[in-house]
Amino acid sequence: MCRGRSVRRAECDRRRRGRDVRGRVAFEVHRRFLACYIRPGHRVLEIGAGPGRFTFVLAELGAIVDVTDFSPVQLDLNRVHLEGSEAEQNVASRATLDICDTSRIDDASFDAVVAYGGPLSYTFEDAPDAVAGLFRILKPGGVLVASVMGLLGSWRYFLGGVVEETKLYSDDVNDLVFDTGDIRHVGAGHICQMFRSTEIVDLVESCGGEVLAMSASNWASLGDPELLAELEADPHQWSRFLDKEVRSCAEPGAVDGGTHILFAARRRTLPS
Repeated sequence: MCRGRSVRRAECDRRRRGRDVRGRVAFEVHRRFLACYIRPGHRVLEIGAGPGRFTFVLAELGAIVDVTDFSPVQLDLNRVHLEGSEAEQNVASRATLDICDTSRIDDASFDAVVAYGGPLSYTFEDAPDAVAGLFRILKPGGVLVASVMGLLGSWRYFLGGVVEETKLYSDDVNDLVFDTGDIRHVGAGHICQMFRSTEIVDLVESCGGEVLAMSASNWASLGDPELLAELEADPHQWSRFLDKEVRSCAEPGAVDGGTHILFAARRRTLPS
């Protein structure tokens, strides 16, 4: 393999795993959660694939991936980052797709739908229609694996920024954001919907589904980055820490404590 291609693949690997230590922990939490539901040969629709961080993972798990994103620019980046890699062989197609409109896709087409990166956090009032549409295109027993921005964990982690926001907006407005998770109320630059875990359960059940599992991302790794760097420098300690972090993130009492919430869900089977 030529040196240029090797360097490019190494750079892609660095980017997909995260530039900072917290990002690398988050990547591992996401990767292991995904590995619980994806099997070799599964046909997977990846929504909001972006530059390919988890397209690589899906390919490593043996899935056949239809890559989609709302942005043509992100699809081009996905193509560039996977070019020349073994993972590209597992990509069946690339196309633009709005998570709120999957009408062009046939019923029961996929073994799994993966919506990492929080695309559901940008659907707002259309979230029920979006989730129902994703359930529709799953095969019987198929699984939706997704992430959303977590309200309580983000509030905890970004408390300093929240305090600054209170100087710009009234207490009533800030309370409304905390109650609803809807950042549109403060007109922030990053507009999204943040969720509590109970709201995810309600959303899934309202669409005729059931939640199979949930996880925070991150938990202990939202703490001291210098300490994390020390742990990462010792492969043995790092491996043990990651094992504990993944287990901790899945604890019911920790699910709301991360900046993101991961969940797996499927359409509820009707009694025969």
